[in-house]
Amino acid sequence: MRALVLAIAAVALLAAPATAQMGGKRGGADHAPGPEKPKIDEKAYKAALERVPTPKEKYDPWGGVAPAPAPTTAVKKK
Repeated sequence: MRALVLAIAAVALLAAPATAQMGGKRGGADHAPGPEKPKIDEKAYKAALERVPTPKEKYDPWGGVAPAPAPTTAVKKK
């Protein structure tokens, strides 16, 4: 009898985290629709992109990590 009670308690403890992740709700079909997302105004989006200035130099994310390689000079043989 004790083994049966311990087995039921162990199963209940193992099942508890799964129900905690679901938020106490059963199934996924009972979701209430949330607030609707606003529609994006395409004209305003394109106008905002045109206002972004183009960079004068190419961005180098690793620029501060390693120094730039020294330019090699060609040595002419005579």
